[in-house]
Amino acid sequence: MPAAGSTHIAFSMARWAVAAAIVAAPLPLRAETLEIGIGIQNTTTNTVTGGIVLKELGLLEKHLPKTGKYQDMKYTLSWQNFTSGPPVTNGMMADNIQIGMMGDYPLLVNGATGQATGNETQLVTIIAYNAFGGGNGIVVHKDLPYFDLADLKGKNVSVPFGSAAHGMMLQALQTRGLAPDFWNLVSQSPEIGTTNLQEKRIDAHGDFVPFPELLPFRGFARKIFDGAETKIPTFHGVVVRKDFGEKYPEIVTAYVEALMEANDWMRKNPKLAAEKIEQWTGINKEVVYIFLGPDGIMTLDPTIKPAWVEAMKGDYSVLQKLNLIKPLNIDAWVNDKYVRQAFKDQGIDYDSQMKSLSGYHVEGNDPVCNVPVTNPAEAGQIWIEGGDIVPFSSPLCTLMGVNKFTAAGKKLNAVYLVDHELGIKVFADAAFYAVGGKNPKAPELVPFLLKRNAEDYAAKIGGKLATYTEALSGTAAASR
Repeated sequence: MPAAGSTHIAFSMARWAVAAAIVAAPLPLRAETLEIGIGIQNTTTNTVTGGIVLKELGLLEKHLPKTGKYQDMKYTLSWQNFTSGPPVTNGMMADNIQIGMMGDYPLLVNGATGQATGNETQLVTIIAYNAFGGGNGIVVHKDLPYFDLADLKGKNVSVPFGSAAHGMMLQALQTRGLAPDFWNLVSQSPEIGTTNLQEKRIDAHGDFVPFPELLPFRGFARKIFDGAETKIPTFHGVVVRKDFGEKYPEIVTAYVEALMEANDWMRKNPKLAAEKIEQWTGINKEVVYIFLGPDGIMTLDPTIKPAWVEAMKGDYSVLQKLNLIKPLNIDAWVNDKYVRQAFKDQGIDYDSQMKSLSGYHVEGNDPVCNVPVTNPAEAGQIWIEGGDIVPFSSPLCTLMGVNKFTAAGKKLNAVYLVDHELGIKVFADAAFYAVGGKNPKAPELVPFLLKRNAEDYAAKIGGKLATYTEALSGTAAASR
């Protein structure tokens, strides 16, 4: 029988062995939770495929990495909605937002602010663009006798300061050789500017998408200047905090891949997409469609094209001349490695897409003139209430279609045409027309957003200026 002391020693050694085994055993890894702040702009139509669409369809969660160092990662997505870009920049500087989206001029301020404060950001992808500046615009109350930028001399004009529209207006003044005090310019958010314009407290309001189309669509405003007149590209893009991208490059790439899928979703069924976006944002589906539908004002394309970088350098000089921006090394700020990796992962040629300016087009057969729709610059569309969006081959055939559908008792949500001068999609009832030709059965009918352009073209063809109602009446003979 062993002595009591030896028994105690044996028991103690056994306990030590168990304890050692516990210490030596690998502990289960604790899952890391990563909160990602994403600054979005729900009512800025250019950004929806980078923001609200991802949120509502769960596309970012679908693409976030789940292998390797991310195997045990848990993600918390903090979607933070704003009405313009500057608040997104504020959130990024405070590191409450790691991914943000905004228009071209706010992007520049974002980059400059980041480089000046040690909170560097990088431009990593584009959401949507117009190669000639379309999307930003200036509207007036429809009852006021203003039809051109020159009519606003000395008038009270508002714009969200620091926005893409503000930059466009500064550019327009510099291009025309006009002083900054050409008008009495004040800063107002889209919501405040809209209310003040409707109540005629201001003479004009400058704004970014969708407001230059939204306010006329809602019946109380008329657009008198469009950014397409500047012929300078405009776009909305995505910036990320540089430190976040360097630590989690796969997440940034995943975001771009989710954006690409959202773009495909929009193009696959633009009518349904516009209806869904209306539900999520409150922006009328017809206005969403004029921007993002086929041959819309904006083109969905994530590539960072050299022309966009050059345009930003020009935009930067506009702000620099007015001492409105800190120093910015644009070449160091632009970083396309994430979008290139996303294209590579999807098996798509990035360089080929980067060189392309093509979008997707109106297609189908014209049911009135009985011909295929082949020329995007001439194509029209009619959105029938409760029905389809019907394609047409020309402005004349489109207005003939309006007469035909309304005579049959159908109500129309919207009628779309393409401005002959600016090349952007317009609402037909907000356009001016040059009407001419000697054959009443086939009159020449040319739509324009701006009254002066229609007047000039009418004089050129020996025709006359017409409103939408007058143009419809003029096509009635062709319809018979």
